[in-house]
Amino acid sequence: MITARSLVKHYGDFPALDGVTFDLDDARILGVIGHNGAGKTTLLKIMAGLISPTAGSLVVDGIDVVRRPLDLKKNLGYLPEESRLYETMTTDAYLAFFGEIYGLSRATIQERGDELLDSLALDAEKKKIGELSKGMKRKVAIARSLMHDPGLLIYDEPTSGLDPMTSRSVLDYVKDLRDQGKTVIFSAHNLFQVEEACDLVLILRRGKVVAKGTMPELRETFGSLTYQVFFRVPDPATFATSVDYAASDGRYLAEARSVEELNRTTAALAADGATIERIESHYPTLEEMLLKIGR
Repeated sequence: MITARSLVKHYGDFPALDGVTFDLDDARILGVIGHNGAGKTTLLKIMAGLISPTAGSLVVDGIDVVRRPLDLKKNLGYLPEESRLYETMTTDAYLAFFGEIYGLSRATIQERGDELLDSLALDAEKKKIGELSKGMKRKVAIARSLMHDPGLLIYDEPTSGLDPMTSRSVLDYVKDLRDQGKTVIFSAHNLFQVEEACDLVLILRRGKVVAKGTMPELRETFGSLTYQVFFRVPDPATFATSVDYAASDGRYLAEARSVEELNRTTAALAADGATIERIESHYPTLEEMLLKIGR
């Protein structure tokens, strides 16, 4: 259980965080999103015990992170946006090094390392880390964060700069970690990934929480279900209708906010000579929510 109350962080006179409050149950994925400069990385660093808040409290599984940050690290796996790896080491040696730091036995290090490399589909073939691709390096960094089997994972842009296939495998792996009982907090610019993976989303703007909740809750907050009607017309130059519509990729699009309005819209378009191609239901996306919030 994570309990954050009125977290504030000032850099000089600049308020990077301004009263951030939220709760998160165990075995959940929390997505932290917002425009550049919203305070996402600052929040993640406070939660990882890397920096102290100017004010407020943060308790993780009964540990006061502000007063006892070292106690948190025993059960924490942290992945920064830019991971600095020891590129002259092989993957096996690198993971063994961090296993020793966490006091694991040689047998546990071997078992844990093999398990992580297998689950991440990471076959380094005894290459030095500096010889690996960017995607493989990211997987090595993820494996490092999991060597001591922590219950809390804080990942800043885990799929940053990766190709779509590698991004997909990393995202699926993060969801598997949640299913194994781990709590994951991550920030990502890829909002589709946040929508797909997260149980709860926290939206920041200029250091403040402007919205939080599950995706269904956020959709209700920012606008409920709408219906999109795509249609064709025989002669765009002479087409006239009482329905509001817009051009969309060479086609025409009208929107309705209820089933009743949808029925009226399609009936009016058909009466005016339009041919309905398809009707799609549409919920507001996180991207649309951020655009509404603004900077």
